[in-house]
Amino acid sequence: MAGESPLPPFAGPPRDCPLCPRLVAFRQEQRAVRPDWFNAPVPPFGDPDAWLAVVGLAPGLQGANRTGRPFTGDGAGPLLYGTLAKFGLAEGTYGASPDDGLRLAGAIIVNAVSCVPPQNKPTPEEVRTCRPFLEAPLEALPNLRIVVALGQIAHQSAVKALGGKLPKLPFAHGAEHRLPSGLLLIDSYHCSRYNQNTGRLTDAMFEAIFARAVALGNAARK
Repeated sequence: MAGESPLPPFAGPPRDCPLCPRLVAFRQEQRAVRPDWFNAPVPPFGDPDAWLAVVGLAPGLQGANRTGRPFTGDGAGPLLYGTLAKFGLAEGTYGASPDDGLRLAGAIIVNAVSCVPPQNKPTPEEVRTCRPFLEAPLEALPNLRIVVALGQIAHQSAVKALGGKLPKLPFAHGAEHRLPSGLLLIDSYHCSRYNQNTGRLTDAMFEAIFARAVALGNAARK
């Protein structure tokens, strides 16, 4: 089914995950107000043979929290999925719905935090608590070579999940970091609608990140 994790079974958070009290309370509020929304931890989406992983921050309230698929239904989705398609990492047409038939090829999307946080801002404790659910799907990818982190919090969580040391690996748009496992981490500003509207992240800047990732991925496979 569209939106469900394509990965082998791993210890993902259950639908009623109780670990973060603030997120649980917010989830319950949203279920009461919007009972037809997904309103649960959002699983990864993509190719189980992916060589590229995109690490986002957390589900958006009206995006993944509503639809159940990462970056689907909000302002960030068209840029992310359009860019993935441009570089051959997505097939089909993004329709802002988990049943649009879109699939990823060679790529997967995982969030640092699985549940939607109020104001799209998870606390440091919530990021730490959810990190095992970032580690597990990344570890389940046998062909993973490159990770693109969208924003500073995603960068920090990805570094820790993959065994790196943050003081030695600072976040910067376009920065590249070799991790102890041999994986390469590439940083990007988050593709949020806010960053797009303010010009902090342009289409060209975002596409350059994935052009670089694809070039390095192709070189690694030769």
